[in-house]
Amino acid sequence: MSFNIMEIWGHMSWIVRFTLLFMVGMSIFTLFAAIERFFTFRKAAAQTYSYVVALSEYLAKRRVDDALKAARMHKGSPVARVVESGLVAYQNGMEAKEKEGPDDVGDFDVVDAVNRGLERVKERETSNLRKWMGGLATVASVSPFVGLFGTCFGIINAFGLLKEGGGMEVIGPAIAEALYSTALGIGVAIIAALFFNYFTTRIESMVVDMDDVSSEFIDYVLREGRS
Repeated sequence: MSFNIMEIWGHMSWIVRFTLLFMVGMSIFTLFAAIERFFTFRKAAAQTYSYVVALSEYLAKRRVDDALKAARMHKGSPVARVVESGLVAYQNGMEAKEKEGPDDVGDFDVVDAVNRGLERVKERETSNLRKWMGGLATVASVSPFVGLFGTCFGIINAFGLLKEGGGMEVIGPAIAEALYSTALGIGVAIIAALFFNYFTTRIESMVVDMDDVSSEFIDYVLREGRS
């Protein structure tokens, strides 16, 4: 007995063919999402390291304007974008404290304003980091069931051919299409799950970096306020 992929494809019902094409589409999406996130995270890691080093130097010398300019030059770093919002809030807050007028409302809390600015952008950056993660999770959880769906119709097709009196030469490709559907579904799920877990770990690491640098900047604002 011998049969090839084209022979198996020729024996497939349109439902099984659609199922396989759908899983191929999911695998293409998985590959695209993985490549896009990989290069995005690599750029973010490199720029974050560069900016954190520069930020420490600028804040030690109280060069807030230079720290802000550096943040705007590191647009690929979520940490830089978060700190940028804090620096802007800090500058605006210090200007507001120096001004008096009919629009003033009580005592202006610079630390609170900076903290709100940091948290607001931090939430948005965390959401941006999780781009495509929902899709990868969906592929990882759904593709095995899609494969089993194709398998069911492949087995039904095989039994139909067997009922018509076909031998192994006839029902072999039908059984193979069912097995290929299951194997493809499991394979896509494994790859998507691996990428999802890997990128989730990277995201958690970058969120920790944003929290740490934000906390350090708040400490700087507190020290400047006391001085």
